[in-house]
Amino acid sequence: MIISERPQKATAYWTVGPSKGELRTEDLPEPAEGEALVRTLYSGISKGTEMVVHSARVPECIEDRMAAPHQEGHFPAPVKFGYLSVGVVEQGPTELEGKTVFCLYPHQDHYVVPAHELTVVPDAVPAKRAVLTGTVETAVNALWEAGPRLGDRIAVVGAGLVGGMVATLLRNFPLQRLQLIDVDPSKSGFAAALGVDFSHPDDALADCDIVFHCSASQDGLERCLKLAGDEGEIIEMSWYADRKVSVPLGEDFHARRLSIRASQVGVVARSRRHRRSTSDRLELAVSLLSDPVFDHFLTGTSSFEDLPGVVDRLSEGTLGALCHVLDYSTKNKFTENNSTESTR
Repeated sequence: MIISERPQKATAYWTVGPSKGELRTEDLPEPAEGEALVRTLYSGISKGTEMVVHSARVPECIEDRMAAPHQEGHFPAPVKFGYLSVGVVEQGPTELEGKTVFCLYPHQDHYVVPAHELTVVPDAVPAKRAVLTGTVETAVNALWEAGPRLGDRIAVVGAGLVGGMVATLLRNFPLQRLQLIDVDPSKSGFAAALGVDFSHPDDALADCDIVFHCSASQDGLERCLKLAGDEGEIIEMSWYADRKVSVPLGEDFHARRLSIRASQVGVVARSRRHRRSTSDRLELAVSLLSDPVFDHFLTGTSSFEDLPGVVDRLSEGTLGALCHVLDYSTKNKFTENNSTESTR
């Protein structure tokens, strides 16, 4: 289908300074051969990373690697950043037109991208839930890194968005033991909804084969070292941005031959890199979202035009969320009025 009135402008969210963001309009190009025009239905806020960008805390040495696939601008600002977008293809290759798709694209109401960068959302996955695709992909990559085995004893430290995702994927593995660990006792209800055992760090069971660290705290990492069994492995999934973290590598760290290994979704895990592409990984991630259990990660919804205020509240801590969803279904008055043009 070729839409009869293709929009000429798009509205996008930009970080324009430390702790300051705004909606801007920009020209929307005509799709070329092999490209697709997507109308956004929902986008998700990846709280940890996006709050680092919002507060201008991306370290200079990692700026190039931190760039999102369709980012515009440069850190610290102005920058258009984000990567959890779900929409409908309104113009493009025939096999994609009318399809619901996931794309690693910033918060924007319409966009044009190469068609091969779109991941089709299966019919069994609701569009709103599909914003979690990028986070499930992160968890999948971590499991490929760690390679859990039959009968393993595993702990996941940090019951946030990423930690919860890792535990959710692991809950169907043939493990001897799995615990989701957090200092907040209220997270026990969240763990129960996921079908995973919960523990406070003080009560967590040690002698683990693998410990996934997702709390982004020094205390959490120290606890991981205590929970890992001899020659056990800690998979470090936390990103500390510009914060300094001390790791107690004295005491029995060497004697017990412990390992700490980084996991980062920017590249496919080494164990699968020669046999799986990033597209393969995304297709797997979105297929896993047919399980309704993932709805527990969607903890709030706001309209797209309210995004600047939502980011402020998330940054201030007055809005708690695992994944906060932006709904683009309401008519965007900002775009309709065309009151501000991008200064780029």
